[in-house]
Amino acid sequence: MRKERRSRRINRIGSYAISSSMSMRDHRKQPCITCTTFNILAPIYKRLNVNNDKNQDSRESDYRAYWLVRNQKILDSLLRERSSIICLQEFWVGNEELVNMYEKRLGDAGYLNFKLARTNNRGDGLLIAVRKEHFRVIDHRELLFNDCGDRVAQLLHVELAAPYSPSRNNDTRQEILIVNTHLLFPHDSSLSLVRLNQVYKILQYVESYQKENKLSPTPIMLCGDWNGSKRGHVYKFLRSLGFVSSYDNAHQYTDADAHKWVSHLNHRGNICGVDFIWLLNPNRYRKLLKTSWSEAVFGMFKYLVRRASLTEEDAFALLKADNDSDCITYSGFCESLRQLNLTGHCYGLNDEETKDLWVQADIDGNGALDYKEFQQRIWNPTRSDQKDNDGILDDDHKGGEEQTIGFSVENAVLFPPEVEKGMWPENYSLSDHARLTVVFSPIRMPCSQLIS
Repeated sequence: MRKERRSRRINRIGSYAISSSMSMRDHRKQPCITCTTFNILAPIYKRLNVNNDKNQDSRESDYRAYWLVRNQKILDSLLRERSSIICLQEFWVGNEELVNMYEKRLGDAGYLNFKLARTNNRGDGLLIAVRKEHFRVIDHRELLFNDCGDRVAQLLHVELAAPYSPSRNNDTRQEILIVNTHLLFPHDSSLSLVRLNQVYKILQYVESYQKENKLSPTPIMLCGDWNGSKRGHVYKFLRSLGFVSSYDNAHQYTDADAHKWVSHLNHRGNICGVDFIWLLNPNRYRKLLKTSWSEAVFGMFKYLVRRASLTEEDAFALLKADNDSDCITYSGFCESLRQLNLTGHCYGLNDEETKDLWVQADIDGNGALDYKEFQQRIWNPTRSDQKDNDGILDDDHKGGEEQTIGFSVENAVLFPPEVEKGMWPENYSLSDHARLTVVFSPIRMPCSQLIS
């Protein structure tokens, strides 16, 4: 079965893509929608080997013929795919000619376009395009992190249009929240916390938006260049909240299968899998966001302690600081985070975040943690999100639940195809990232509830 699913490719039937393994009967019963994410490598960052006595470090942005041809080819490939949703990163918003070219060609092909520049005039940004025949756009929001990386995110709230919605009840709106982002590159380990914080801000904003608009449980798709692999803290954080990597789900890969595919050749010459379309369905158990955030930061604490060749007992002693008692106090807790470089600088946790961590650890509120509490709340926090079937509601929880619309992952394909085998082709020149396209089928499902 796994071998069969790995060999899938997206075939074109009509105006949208479906998996070749899906029967025509299933396809006629329920049309699919597709989503593509692609970091298109902004010309201001693409280095060229050009003989230039004045500037040995030439950029593609200096040569109109180069960036124009490459971006025309990118657009050609996107329009051949004709995905329902297109999320681009490193979109050169600072060049009016390139922006106009994308907006015109995508607009002429039936897309609505939304772009967002990074802060501090960094030159590049994001673009989301959605096909008008597939969606009605309800809202578009911009999220500015205003951090050291000048990163941003887009939130698009859309409603499925007939016949793509499986609901025959005209009073029921079948909606999706789509996020497009590009996280900070981990130039060194001190930036891991910044990247984790960027994801936390996105999810806080999504949660706030849902409450503000009184939304019923709604599927969430997080698309983009996450600049981190399946081994990283960001990946583990999203998995703890119930998000599923669509590509891995389509190919039945586990969290341990980090070596099976790649999607980026970075500036250091390393290949890694960093481009994801994450899916959170309404039928998945959802842990409280602040709980998962604290566990993710404590996981980073544990990683730093182990990297320093310290044991669990050493970590407890570190958190106690110079305290003579057998318990960790808030002051010792703060001092140990400072020693591990998690606080005390512009990239670190602020006072409010540090206090939130302490509240999550000190559940009984007595102002002290003994060794058992340290083990349960910091070193090995109870993973209450691990339910049967990887967080999906089992039959005992389905009875009487409110019905809503979610998505099944039917197929997922990376281009060029070599990257699906963990290799980077020498003749690929569209970008330093692969293009990821996922096929989704709308399905009815019960809603889940938050768990603490």
